[in-house]
Amino acid sequence: MNLAIDLGNTFAKTGVFIDGKPQELKKGLSYSELLEYVDIIKPEHIVISTVSYSEEQLKAILGKYDPELILLQPTTPIPITKLYETPHTLGADRVAAAVGATVLYPNQNSMIIDLGTCNTYDLVDAEANFHGGIISPGMAMRFKAMHTFTQRLPLIEPEGFPELVGKSTAKAMQSGVINGLLAEIDGFIEQYKALLTKINVILCGGDATFFANRIKSPNFVEPALVLIGLNRILEHNVEIKNASSPDKLT
Repeated sequence: MNLAIDLGNTFAKTGVFIDGKPQELKKGLSYSELLEYVDIIKPEHIVISTVSYSEEQLKAILGKYDPELILLQPTTPIPITKLYETPHTLGADRVAAAVGATVLYPNQNSMIIDLGTCNTYDLVDAEANFHGGIISPGMAMRFKAMHTFTQRLPLIEPEGFPELVGKSTAKAMQSGVINGLLAEIDGFIEQYKALLTKINVILCGGDATFFANRIKSPNFVEPALVLIGLNRILEHNVEIKNASSPDKLT
C-alpha cells in the first residue's frame, strides 16, 4: 500500500494506492488528522510533496512507517525529463501533475491546467518531456488585486458566469476576472495546440470544475492528478531501488 500526500501550509490531501490504482482519496486534513490517518492505515511506502516541512521533520514523525520516505525535491528521480532552465525553482506540484498526466495519457501530448491560487499551464509531450509552461494569477488573486490596488473597487466573490458586458461596477469586475480568465484559458489552449498536435487538456485545482464546462476544447478534470503523479514517482523510486538490490523484498 502506497500513500501519496500533498501537504500544504494548513491542510493535506492524501491518496491511498494499491497496484497503481487509487483506493481512497481524502482532502482537508489538518496536520494532526493526517498523522492520525497515517497511524490507522500504516502504509508501506510514503511520498510527500510539501513546502511547509523539512525532510528531517517528516522522517522523524513518519519514518516508523516508511524509513525511506520520499520527499519530492528537485533532485528526486522522476519518470519524466525536465526541459526546464531552472529545475531547482520548479514547483513540486507542477512536476507531480505532469507525471500524473503521463499516467492518464501514456505516450501522448498533454497540457496540464492547474487552476488555483495561481494558474499554471504546463506541457508534457508524448516522449515524457516536461517543457515548462505559464504561470498567471488565479481567480481569487485577481479579485483581491483589484480591491487592494485601487481606492474604491470592492472585494467581491465569484457569482457564477457573468454577462460579458457588466452593467454595474461589481458585474464589470466579475466579467473582467471570470470572462477574462476563460479567454486566457481558451487562448493558451489554442496556442499550445499550435506547438503540439493531438494534445490532451487536463484540468485540476480548486477552480477546475468552475471553468471546465465553459472551455471550448474537450477537457478532462482530474482533482487527484497531483496525487496520481506522486504515486507514480514513488513507484519509480521503488523500481530504481529494486533494480540496485534485486534480492531485497519491498
